[in-house]
Order: sequence, then C-alpha cells, then structure tokens
Amino acid sequence: QVQLVESGGGLVQTGGSLRLSCAASGGTYRTAPMAWFRQVPGKGREFVALITWDGATTNYGDSVKGRFTISRDSSMNKVYLQMINLKPEDTAIYYCATRSGAAAATRESAYVYWGQGTQVTVSS
Repeated sequence: QVQLVESGGGLVQTGGSLRLSCAASGGTYRTAPMAWFRQVPGKGREFVALITWDGATTNYGDSVKGRFTISRDSSMNKVYLQMINLKPEDTAIYYCATRSGAAAATRESAYVYWGQGTQVTVSS
C-alpha cells in the first residue's frame, strides 16, 4: 500500500514562495507519475502539476504555469512543488497523488493513492 505524506504548507503573503514536499513509501510508486492537485471548499480537485517516474516529463495546469515547478528525488522517495509569485487564488489544500500505472494523467480519477493534504493560504 502506497502512503503519501505532504508537508510545507502555510501562510504566505501575495508574491511570496513556498515549497511543498511529498514523501512516499510502500507500493510501486517508483515507476509511476507523481502529481499535485489542489482543492478549495465546495469545488472539485484541480490538477496542478505532474512528473513522470523518470523526471523526463512534466505538465502543469494553466493557472500555475511559469510560477510552479515540480521535481522529484527518487533516491529519497520525494516529490516537491516549488511555488513562487503566489496569489490569493492559490489558496487551497494541496494533495500529492500517484497511481499504479506508468502513464501520465491530469485527471483526478486516474490517481488512486492520495496524501492527507497540506493547507496553503496566500493573504492579499
């Protein structure tokens, strides 16, 4: 069973930066893409970013392109989300996710393993 634990969330002012981390253990996540999604109350989860198992391919949601960077450290079983130039609309709970297959996917339904989430709040 894959377990994912996010950390690094917090309160930051508009224009500030944060780096989220996701530690993975168990299962076969090492050959699977890792992704970040975010969710605000009353809405579904929004795709933020993904990275393939070898780090060769990344993909970003339109609202974060140019501001967020996803990376992974396979030796430490971690994936990161570097966020810069944060805006109030980035406020959300951020979730790390992975799946059992190797194919990259941006839809929420493709991911079966989820962390508990970490809150990011950007003040105006």
